[in-house]
Amino acid sequence: MATTENGGTRRRGRPGYDLETLLVAAAELFYERGYDGTSIQDLAHRLGVTKSALYHHVPGKEALLRLAVDRALDGLFAEVAKLDAVGGRAVDRLEHLVRGSVAVLVERLPFVTLLLRVRENSETERDALARRREFDQVVTALVADAAAEGDLRADVDPATTTRLLFGMVNSVIEWYRPQGGLGAAELADAVVRVAFDGLRVRES
Repeated sequence: MATTENGGTRRRGRPGYDLETLLVAAAELFYERGYDGTSIQDLAHRLGVTKSALYHHVPGKEALLRLAVDRALDGLFAEVAKLDAVGGRAVDRLEHLVRGSVAVLVERLPFVTLLLRVRENSETERDALARRREFDQVVTALVADAAAEGDLRADVDPATTTRLLFGMVNSVIEWYRPQGGLGAAELADAVVRVAFDGLRVRES
């Protein structure tokens, strides 16, 4: 096996076809048609392979869903793991996490898009939503700490601030296209400016 740029494992197979290719196709089809509306045959047709070729990589559709949403969640929690090394004030760590989350969204767009659409219809989806709530709790704690340190408004509930902040981050999936010329760093800059500085021009 080889390691992919997203940190996953890539099984060798026919040229142009591997586990990562399968996961991207699965994430896109699950998003387009819904998990229940997508079959293994649909995935095989999208990739131009046989169903047996897909079973070489995964035991079934549920395993594909879990691997796909884990691509997004593992990326987000990898950014959380970096926070101790960031140090500084809570608002600095919060900004770092927002920037990292935007980068994960850009780098793993099909998987983040799928993650934001899952519902509690299966054990895999319930597990994914539980991990999302855990991530939200990390952000909420940072917001609360930043408010306590006087760097963020204290008159807005931290959980509400978290929902608004990541509502903006997550809305990027609706319009962002990698070929549009806007890179992850530029996109993160824009999100951070709007979130932390606001849109209104201040008089000097």
